Amino acid sequence: MVRINDEDILRPECAAPSVLNLIASKWTVMVMHVLQGDVKRYSELTSAMPGITQKVLTATLRKLERNGIVERTVYPVVPPKVDYKLTKLGYELLHATEGMAEWAESYSKEVTKAQLEYDNRNSL
Repeated sequence: MVRINDEDILRPECAAPSVLNLIASKWTVMVMHVLQGDVKRYSELTSAMPGITQKVLTATLRKLERNGIVERTVYPVVPPKVDYKLTKLGYELLHATEGMAEWAESYSKEVTKAQLEYDNRNSL
């Protein structure tokens, strides 16, 4: 595993900030998670993620497609049929985020406690 030190991550040619920016949206990892099992249509994605707007889902899918994480297939039929699926690169990125999800599950109570303490100190 490659370790990035403080000096490397601050260099303009370091790739880490662009990847972190890619997954920074709360919906990015959720879309990848929904797509991990099978090919999905747009309507299936919206059904699987209550609360996501069409605008945000479309932007997220475009960003993921542009970065090689999601493959979009358009079928020449009427009405139009479009499928989305994770690419090999997408599965690799999803796997890389599993550690963050495990951390979130393990430390969610501590994070919530810290948030409440902060809010109480700063509510004056």
